[in-house]
Order: sequence, then C-alpha cells, then structure tokens
Amino acid sequence: GLKSYSARRLPVQLGPAAWNAILGPQGATRRLGADRTADFVVVGAGFAGLSAARRLTQLQPGARIVVLEAGRLAEGAAGRNSGFMIDLPHNLNSDDYTGSGDDQAMIGLNRQAIAFARTAVEEYRIDRNYFDPIGKVNGAASPAAHARNKRHAQYLASLGEKSEMLDPLQMYELTGSRHYISGLYTPGTVMLQPAGYIRGLGAGLVAQGVEIYEGSPVIGFERQDDGWRVRTPGGSVVTPRVILTVNGHLESFGIARGRLMHLFLYAVMTPELNGAALARLGGRPRWGITPSDPMGTTVRRIGSGQGGNRIITRTCATLRPNAVPTRKDLNRAAKVMQRKFDQRFPQLAGMQMEYAWAGLLCLTLNGVAVMREIEKGVYAGCVCNGLGTTRGTLTGIGAAELACGEESAITRHFTAEAPPRRLPPKPFQKIGANAILRWKEWRARDE
Repeated sequence: GLKSYSARRLPVQLGPAAWNAILGPQGATRRLGADRTADFVVVGAGFAGLSAARRLTQLQPGARIVVLEAGRLAEGAAGRNSGFMIDLPHNLNSDDYTGSGDDQAMIGLNRQAIAFARTAVEEYRIDRNYFDPIGKVNGAASPAAHARNKRHAQYLASLGEKSEMLDPLQMYELTGSRHYISGLYTPGTVMLQPAGYIRGLGAGLVAQGVEIYEGSPVIGFERQDDGWRVRTPGGSVVTPRVILTVNGHLESFGIARGRLMHLFLYAVMTPELNGAALARLGGRPRWGITPSDPMGTTVRRIGSGQGGNRIITRTCATLRPNAVPTRKDLNRAAKVMQRKFDQRFPQLAGMQMEYAWAGLLCLTLNGVAVMREIEKGVYAGCVCNGLGTTRGTLTGIGAAELACGEESAITRHFTAEAPPRRLPPKPFQKIGANAILRWKEWRARDE
C-alpha cells in the first residue's frame, strides 16, 4: 500500500444544483478550522457518505465520526441527479436495463437500500415529500420501445415482479403528454427530492453527534503511526479509519486509475408552473418517467412540498476523462432538452427553463463498483454506475460495515465483484465514447 495519497484535482460543478436551489438557502457553512482526532473520517457527503456515517452510528454508537465535504451538502452530484431510487435492475450498459448476473439478489439489495433510507426518513423526521414511494414508468414513444417494454414486463414476471402496462390514454392522463404510446409502471421506485433528502440526512446525523464539515475538501491523507492524517485547507483529522465515498473522484487520489469513466449528464428544470400553465398541462401532480432506451430522455414532474410544481428533463451525456464539465457541452444539451420538452408538451412549448446543470456520474466498463478495503484502514464505497441513489446508499453502507469488520449480504456482494476493467487510452476513449454516445442519443432521439 501507499504511504500517502494526494488529490490531483477537486470536484468541479457547472450550473446550479437546482434541487437544492428550489428549497431555499441552507444555514452557514461549517468548515473544519482546526486539527482534531476521530474514530472514523468519511470523505464526501453524498448518498454514499451520509449512508456510511449513518451505518457507523448504528454499528458503533458513540464513535467520533467526522464527515468532510468539499462543497455544500446537496450541491454536488447528490443534488444534481433525477431522484429516482430504483429497486429493479437498471443496468445502463444494456439496451433495456436488464442486469447481468443475479438480478434477484440485486433487487433484494436495492430494496435493502430503500428500507435503510425509509427508516432514516422516519428516524430523522425528514419531510415525507422528499421520499415519495409512487413508483415510476418506463415510457415508450415508438413500436420498438413498446416491444422493449413488453419484453421487460415478461422478464420481470419471470422474476416474480409486478408491473403494469399503461396505454396511450393512461399515459396522457398521467403526464398530460400525447408523446408516449405506452408505459410500463413498476411500483417499487421511490421518487426523492434528492437535495431535501440529503439535507435531512445531514441534519439528522448532526443531531446524533456526527460532525459534518462543508467547504472542507480533502487535499490528501497520509499514514501516521498506525493511523491516517486526513488533510483539508483548514485543518486535519487523525483517524485509524478513512472511508472514501467520492464516487469517480476516487481516481483523483490515484486509486483505480485508468479504470473509471467520468460521464456528465445534463438536466433542465422549468420555473414554478403557474395556474394557467398547470391547467394547460393537465395530468397528475407527481410522476417520473425513465426512457425505455437508457440513452433516451428522463422526464419528471414534482409538486408542491418538493420545491413547487415543475418539470425536469434530463438527457445527453458526454465523456470527459478529466472530469471537468464545459459550458459548450451544457449549452448543447440545454438546446436538445428544450426541443425534447417542446415535443412532449406542445401546450407549454417555448417555456424558458429556469435551471440548467451538469452532473457527474462514474461508470466502469464491466458495471462493477469499487467497494473494498484499499489498504489497512482505508475503505472505498465508490462507483455507482449511474444508479447514485440506490447503489451509492449500498456502497456507503458496505464501506462502513467493512470498516467495522462486519460481514453482510451487501459486503459479500460487492467484495466478490471483479475489479474494474482497464479503459482504452484516453484520446481513443474520449473520441470513441463520445461518438458512441452521440449515436445512441440519436438512435433514442424520441424515447
């Protein structure tokens, strides 16, 4: 193992984390301003990091837990995703989400993550609007997509899972859009207000005695005696155990180098819809649609209690090996999403979006996470493969369990995974991947 790790870069965000913005301001930033010691240091306060901290409080009540976050809570990827906490296989590398390996086991783990989140919501009294168990719909806009949905329904039935096919009229009544010819409804997905959920998790942990420091990026950590010194610009923490829950940013510390794909996804959000717009829109106040083709367009409507009545549209992806988003990519994606929005909701066509942003996700070629002991006292709960809410929750729980020497279905699953496959050299990787992404995007253009 290495004696020291230093961050070659810090996370870069582009555009506001709209989910956080619509909830109004948070309290003042509490930065780490002095040196201290802790039993555990968790690096990164997203879904994985806060789940790890919560699991630590369950396994070792009274332990001193310090969480270090480079930015603000819910300003990073956690406040930039679409908030679908999905229970079923949702493999983005396939053409129809079908998983590889033991899907039944994966469904069991995903539901364990959802149950873990649900008990946190109850225990920390998080607003129920931020954790909405309404299920989701796989939308289809073409016969090929409808056929994919039918195959998926059969596949789910073979696993003993319920789903319901919605016809064009039911899709119209749900969404107010005539764009979809069918939809496959599955009941197990929880729709989060991701920023609200993450803020609530943070507040609940702080009330339990966990110390969360924001604006405190970890610039490195090195071995010291039989523990580690974790450094931030304002102070350092000495601890026997470090848990890295930084998703693709893991590579910035020199871990899993040349094995992680850094992919930016983009989204836009409408202003709050007024009475006239809501009347023109029709449909139900809350719903979420994932595309039948993983490269299609995700659309979600949220209601009052979640930051106002709004529609969120998400599509487009670009691979950026340096993990830095560009304004040009965001502008291109925003134009595409405006077109997708207008196509789905002609009654609202041309409505200016209030927010546009980029969010970073991390994939491996073989769809594995990096959830293991990196070396003595250093544990990773990283790489969500685009399933940030559920998979991030699981890798966080698993990393905390490993750090406490606990074994569970979660630790067994992730520690048995193969290592991430090596990527082709960077120039080929970037050019080749973006060409494939553009082609897939074009192929899925209506979905």
